Amino acid sequence: MKAVLCTHFGSPGELEFADIAEPQAASGQAVVRIKAAALNFFDTLIIAGKYQHKPPFPFSPAAEFSGVVESVGLGVNGIAPGDRVMGNIGWGAAREAAAVPTDQLVKIPDALDFERAAGLTVTYATTLYALRERAALKPGETLVVLGASGGTGLAAIEIGKVMGARVIACASSVEKLDFARDHGADETVNYAAENLRDALKRLGGERGVDVVYDPVGGPYAEPAVRSLGWEGRYLVVGFAAGEIPKLPLNLVLLKSCDIRGVLWGSWIRREPKAQHALMTQIVDWCAQGKLSAHVHAVYPLAEIVAALKAIADRKVMGKIVLRP
Repeated sequence: MKAVLCTHFGSPGELEFADIAEPQAASGQAVVRIKAAALNFFDTLIIAGKYQHKPPFPFSPAAEFSGVVESVGLGVNGIAPGDRVMGNIGWGAAREAAAVPTDQLVKIPDALDFERAAGLTVTYATTLYALRERAALKPGETLVVLGASGGTGLAAIEIGKVMGARVIACASSVEKLDFARDHGADETVNYAAENLRDALKRLGGERGVDVVYDPVGGPYAEPAVRSLGWEGRYLVVGFAAGEIPKLPLNLVLLKSCDIRGVLWGSWIRREPKAQHALMTQIVDWCAQGKLSAHVHAVYPLAEIVAALKAIADRKVMGKIVLRP
């Protein structure tokens, strides 16, 4: 079968498109014929050796996937050949089939197509965990979303609206902000054209904003924290800008606000049952049309270099999907 392989850390252009052996299901595993695999920004880091996890070589990028179960190993219950499933394995999905522990699989209904299902897990699960478990977002609160047109940003807008929040979307172009409005944002801020702090102060009013969802970091973190109201919550989701910000802690004191880390990947290892319930909720919302799981573009597996370049160049609104 065909697979994209990273044989050494380097650029996307150094990935190999190769033939490898078909996988076999070990005990507790299922072999899934992959119909779609989704890429994330961290895939650009993992193949360069700049990510927190460094898989042994050779490995395939792409954490998320959807497909059809072909076979199961010993001791498997609840998953059977023919089931439509989705999952997240950290890396290894940029190939035609994979052997996956069945506790990492979630069944998907016929109403949810493979392309959208493939990109649901990382961005939407991270976001629901962030907004519900970490921020305790309440109906009527104001949620600020930085990097609002990317995969996690889009998820934050849509889940924020499902949870009853007023959503302020922040991004770097008119096109991206139009996209955010089309997906439910109530207000928008172009932080390439206006001062972020001033804009959020204006939109937050005397109360200030309640929650900031920040997958960007860099120069936007401090003005976002300054926009928080009393007992506001700032969610540290990631650092897509490349710079890890250093925040003056007097801001936290003066606002009695919280800075809360969002490490979804560790939470799912500690709380697998809670994660499964969380994913079931997300799949239900998506099947009902409450979440778009917007796919920006679909690339053939062999064109993964172009797909990763689009992500690295910040040209993607929603998700990029590979089709084996």
